Amino acid sequence: MSEEDQLEEEEEEAEEEELSDEQKKEIAKWFLTHAPAGEIQYVAKDVRSLLFNEIVYGMAAEEAFPLYNKAHMVSLPMPNSSGDVLITTFGELSENEYLDPRTAQVATVDHVKQVCTNVRPATDEELPSSYIEDFRGVEPTVSYDAVFSYGFSMLFHSYVGSCPLDAEIIKYVGEAYPKGVCAVYCSKGKDVEGPGSDFELAVVISAARHSPQNFCNGSWRSIWKIKFNDEMRTMELTGSMQVGAHYFEEGNVQLDANHECKDSTAFQAPDDCAISIASIISHHENEYLASLEGSYSNLPDTTFKDLRRKLPVTRTLFPWHNTLQLSLNRDITKELGTGK
Repeated sequence: MSEEDQLEEEEEEAEEEELSDEQKKEIAKWFLTHAPAGEIQYVAKDVRSLLFNEIVYGMAAEEAFPLYNKAHMVSLPMPNSSGDVLITTFGELSENEYLDPRTAQVATVDHVKQVCTNVRPATDEELPSSYIEDFRGVEPTVSYDAVFSYGFSMLFHSYVGSCPLDAEIIKYVGEAYPKGVCAVYCSKGKDVEGPGSDFELAVVISAARHSPQNFCNGSWRSIWKIKFNDEMRTMELTGSMQVGAHYFEEGNVQLDANHECKDSTAFQAPDDCAISIASIISHHENEYLASLEGSYSNLPDTTFKDLRRKLPVTRTLFPWHNTLQLSLNRDITKELGTGK
């Protein structure tokens, strides 16, 4: 084979190995969705420059950012200064619209820019019944800023106070999580009008601590699903907690921990239910946080040791129990024969 034919064959093989735009998009999407808490914009900047293809990047970003925002339960301030809306599947009404149950508003979001661009009053069909609101909902007090923004129709749609469960969760999150954001959604049975039927609520808590200037970011996310069983007069709680942390000063260390638990209590009046649910959530989350702190304190004696090989090349165990018996200077001096 001539040198010319060989070069042509190599070029053909290189062309065959070239990734398609679809493959590039999927790889870019993976990097974006797996970005640590609060760092997707930094990852997006790098991915964009590596792809050098705005069309492929645009397709990847359009698919990845909504997934990332919902997975990390990102909170975005609403433009009318009425609070933050959480980006979760529980409040998702359409691709770019999310319900804020506390203020009975629907926020329109730009997922890629991670901003809320508009808000509107929620319709009656988008809100739970008054019976469900007795357990989840809000007191019908009026936001005058909202009335000024939307007209007197807000009198029938806007609620800015809080009632049983929402109030208890706000109180708990305010004490437990600095900069924490929470919401209580009706995830099933929002049209139930009175006793005799089952329904479900979902408590969502999201807290983040972003400090890229100090090379660290972290987040806490917990979801509590509460099933109200009318016939058995019980409430069943299923909790899912997730902690993420990223330290990247002269290295790259990530923590991704998950924990799930279950509990139950009696189905009571709305006020009593709220207190019981908040107490159970507080108990389990504090217990999990305490276990994490215990794990951190044991890292030097457990995890860090396991990172080393069990036996070094000398086939002699390292004396962790008495490291003071070793003297590097003494051993080197003896080996080189420079000592007395």
